[in-house]
Amino acid sequence: MRVSDILRVKGNVLYTLGPEHALWAAVQTMAEHDIGSVVVMENGQLVGILTFREIINTIHHNGGQIGNGTIRSAMDNAPQTVKPQTDVNEVRRVMIERHVRYIPVLDGGTLAGVISFYDVAKAVLEEQGQENQMLKAYIGDWPEQESVSG
Repeated sequence: MRVSDILRVKGNVLYTLGPEHALWAAVQTMAEHDIGSVVVMENGQLVGILTFREIINTIHHNGGQIGNGTIRSAMDNAPQTVKPQTDVNEVRRVMIERHVRYIPVLDGGTLAGVISFYDVAKAVLEEQGQENQMLKAYIGDWPEQESVSG
């Protein structure tokens, strides 16, 4: 499975803001759309990513206040990126090693999407479920799954 497979299922809705927008605008966007990151674009180019981690760090640094800073003041200006053809297992390795939950996907220099740790976990779980069903069908006469009552 490749990143492009995840993006195809996930869809291509992207939320981006410029680096000079107020940090509060990013918080509002993330809250209104129930997302954990905003891609930061400037002149059509990816210049950073802002996640809830950077927002929490800013609030901590400001003594419990979001402050009047811009997105540029809090964003990760060197985010890890992947390509659409990147294998999902490589993405999982990178996410774990770099301790990131959101990765922009670049197709050449064009932003193709963002995938989250949740997106990767969901895709892998679904793929394993399909493989499991195929194996059961191959084995034949596999007993139906019993429901668990509580």
